[in-house]
Amino acid sequence: MNITDVKIRKLFEDGPMKAIASVTFDDQLAVHDIKVIYARDKFFIVMPSRKNADGTFRDIVHPINGTFRAELETAVLQAYDAAVALAQAEAENPSEAAESTDE
Repeated sequence: MNITDVKIRKLFEDGPMKAIASVTFDDQLAVHDIKVIYARDKFFIVMPSRKNADGTFRDIVHPINGTFRAELETAVLQAYDAAVALAQAEAENPSEAAESTDE
């Protein structure tokens, strides 16, 4: 299974949650609401989950092995870094950033 697209849907400045992402696999399956978290001096991803009756959370989709989890995390964090860089460029010079996205 190949990761064919990663979109950062929303960026957050405050708190440990820094972004929400969607990932497409093999141009055929999308997983939404993957969270980018910054805690304990590192970034990592948290898979979509739902709240159980007892107040705990359970992932509703997740990688089966560590190798694929690392691949997924790398792809999402690279997209996050690119989205943050673009947001910073737009904040520093809105007209120039808009021109570069029109090309």
